[in-house]
Amino acid sequence: MLPWSAELAGRLDHHVVDSALLRGNPLGDPHERPLVVYVPPGYDDEPGRRYPSIYVLLGYTGHVAMWFNRAPFRQPYPELADAMFAAGDVPPAIVVYVDAWTSLGGSQYLDSPGTGRYHSYLRDEIVPYVDARYRTIADRDHRAVTGKSSGGYGAMVTAMLAPDVFGALATHAGDALFEVCARRSFPELARRLRDMYGGSYDKFLADFRGRLAGTKEGDLELLEMYAYAAAYSADEDGTVRMPFDDTGAVVPEVWRRWLARDPVVMAGEPRHAEALRSMRAI
Repeated sequence: MLPWSAELAGRLDHHVVDSALLRGNPLGDPHERPLVVYVPPGYDDEPGRRYPSIYVLLGYTGHVAMWFNRAPFRQPYPELADAMFAAGDVPPAIVVYVDAWTSLGGSQYLDSPGTGRYHSYLRDEIVPYVDARYRTIADRDHRAVTGKSSGGYGAMVTAMLAPDVFGALATHAGDALFEVCARRSFPELARRLRDMYGGSYDKFLADFRGRLAGTKEGDLELLEMYAYAAAYSADEDGTVRMPFDDTGAVVPEVWRRWLARDPVVMAGEPRHAEALRSMRAI
């Protein structure tokens, strides 16, 4: 009963995936991950019918249980999606809610020695898991990936890195054009890190993990930048390299590694441009 809950026309199934690829990840985060799969109205009534699938990626700090948080005057995303399918406004599809959370707040859906193999987890474990258990149309032309913010970033890079798996993408405010969306914050973060933690990310992380998160100014901004660096510019031994120095100036060799993961820059490279041209929808 609204506003406390809603009856779904379709069905949400809750799974736990035991990921071999995330086992032993550098952050020690769980390798058993929740996965939520939505099947549309009529799925159980037509056992011979197969469906396209849409993989939904969360933004930074998001984990899959947060899809069911109830905000004032608005239903949660899974209920809104269900209502859209129930109204018949769009063709029915299977919707897969993916969890790629890390203890730094997110993985950017990439493989990194600083966080773990989250791109491979999505591509090589989650997609086959869903295809094996649901009546999907199991080919790239009937499989899409979408998300907001870091999830939108994940949708863009996943489609470019795995065009054999995904044939369409949608991004809502996805992280891109790092020269504009990331670089301008470096001086302020360097100043805050210097004034509060002597310029040391190790001191910040130790302090952050020893108290309630968000109780000091700049907590989220400092952690978010470190999480991005862990995804974009970690060395093979897991050492995280920040893209700015103690004055906030860019460290060129690290910044080049970030730009190599910038969807705008990636789209200009021939193999990624070809992957984008192959998409059925963007």
